[in-house]
Amino acid sequence: MSTPSVRPVAGHIGADIDGVDLAQPLSAEAVDTIKRALHRHKVVFFRGQQLDHATQIAFARQFGELTYAHPHDDTPPEEHPEIFTVDPRRFEERYGKNFRDEYRKRRYSYVDGWHTDVTPAVNPPAGSVLRAETVPEFGGDTHWTNLVAAYEGLSAPVRAFVDTLRAEHRYGGSRTVDGGSEYARRINDNLLVAVHPVVRVHPETGERALFVNPGFTSHIVDVTPSESKRILDLLYAEITRPEYTVRFRWEPGHVAFWDNRATAHLAPRDLEHLDVERRLHRVTLIGETPVGPDGRESELVAGRPFTANHRVTVAS
Repeated sequence: MSTPSVRPVAGHIGADIDGVDLAQPLSAEAVDTIKRALHRHKVVFFRGQQLDHATQIAFARQFGELTYAHPHDDTPPEEHPEIFTVDPRRFEERYGKNFRDEYRKRRYSYVDGWHTDVTPAVNPPAGSVLRAETVPEFGGDTHWTNLVAAYEGLSAPVRAFVDTLRAEHRYGGSRTVDGGSEYARRINDNLLVAVHPVVRVHPETGERALFVNPGFTSHIVDVTPSESKRILDLLYAEITRPEYTVRFRWEPGHVAFWDNRATAHLAPRDLEHLDVERRLHRVTLIGETPVGPDGRESELVAGRPFTANHRVTVAS
């Protein structure tokens, strides 16, 4: 095919890439074009692709090695352990009909809310590739926000302040509301906790980005609980400002590829009252340990780095 073309779709984030068939091996020039677009626009969209599990994995591997499906998913597709399937019906079949009610009680969830993927790991994924298989005729859109733009939108004194901070990110532990369900046991048996810089320096672009998110950040370390809440409220208000976001309307075959080091995203909330199907498949690129403006790396508190060799603990 011809050289991919890149067309921005919003002021701060997002671009469509046309002229490339993701089911085929890419030329070095096409890989470079997509990488540069990803670094500039943070999330890129490919429409009308014809991918299955194998070709989605092959596409993503041209940009790095892949993680296991998800820290808590012990049933990825057979022969494709890299695939994490996003489907509420699948979660309900596994954890019961009260699954949705339970995750609403928790501030962390891999289904709902603004989040950056798997930040409780000491090495959160570098990027994610999500493709749509089945989507409803309306609703179910996903939003992304540019965490570099959010950081740069802060005043200079506030940027200097947050440059010095670190925050805990966690799956489970002190976030537990009710440890009796299978879902709660799965979270806590596979505890992941890390302390990251609140501002992360991008390893490839050198840009600084806010690296906290409502989905997984538990608190700012070394400050009081009330101070932590106020700081995080300020930063969450900044990262969710509409001008930093883009909204994507899914259709079968559409693919989104985002830089997980510089974005957060919001899963849809407008389908819970409707009897519709929405099934997407995600793979994630193995990430490096984040580094703050002072050169200090993130610290592992519980769990282990998130790689292809990840194993899920399943209680008998």
